[in-house]
Amino acid sequence: MTSSNPSTVAMTRLDYTLYGLVVLIWGSTWIALRLQLGVVAPEVSVLWRFCVALVFMVPLVLIRKDRLIFPFAMHLRFALLGSLLFSSNFIFFYYAGLTTPTGLLAVVFSLASIINLLLGALLARKRPSTRLAIGGLIGAIGSGLMFAPQIIGQPFGYIAIQGLIYCLLGTLSFCGGNIIAASVQRRGVSVFSSALWGMVYGILGMAAFIALEGGSFTIEWTLPYWSALVFLAMFGSVIAFASYLTLLGRIGAARASYSTVLYPVIALVLSTALEGYQWTLPAILGLGFVLMGNVVVLRNPK
Repeated sequence: MTSSNPSTVAMTRLDYTLYGLVVLIWGSTWIALRLQLGVVAPEVSVLWRFCVALVFMVPLVLIRKDRLIFPFAMHLRFALLGSLLFSSNFIFFYYAGLTTPTGLLAVVFSLASIINLLLGALLARKRPSTRLAIGGLIGAIGSGLMFAPQIIGQPFGYIAIQGLIYCLLGTLSFCGGNIIAASVQRRGVSVFSSALWGMVYGILGMAAFIALEGGSFTIEWTLPYWSALVFLAMFGSVIAFASYLTLLGRIGAARASYSTVLYPVIALVLSTALEGYQWTLPAILGLGFVLMGNVVVLRNPK
């Protein structure tokens, strides 16, 4: 990188390849997530998902000969990264998936592109631009319209609201992890080293939480569960995260998070085919608003 501002650098063939990997993998992981729900507690599934991911990540880091020893202050950042990006982010979405079609999870997650820019403006103590405010409002309206059929006229609409809240909390955790990841990369730490230590601290935090809660670490020994676990660990947590975090450092958070605009398209197609997701006029309008809000926020003003 020759520019101090990665968001102004022209995207290369490698950037487009990483971008495509992220969109395709994360767009399809939502349906795999469904296969892990119902029997095992969400936090336990997330714990084992990253234990398996760590099995793939350790030899990768060793082969690359990336640095593994860091000062205490950096480990504090790794711990925060792990709690946001490799722990709470997923736990919230797993809980949301208990009651919410996976396609809708992806729709709310696509708001990460807007939230990333809002958090960036907040941390920089700058007033958000009019374009950012309008895009955020359009996206929020769209998300509300997507959930409207589940909330309006349903006797247990609060369940849909609860699912929406879990989705928003998971997205906020992801965006907070983005900020920490970018900060760590600016200090010269490789993507793979930070991801490995983030996973370690995420696993330790989840294990401590489950133990204190008195929960069981037992998982479901079935082919669908383990197939989803390996796919989510290897592709969703190692390949896609490495691609995304690399992209984050190369082209900036704003353009990297633009990949989330395409997640709902893939996720909703899969949800329609495999979960029987029912399209309604509010849902169609809502998806359009979410995509429009992201485009308004992330397009080049020039």
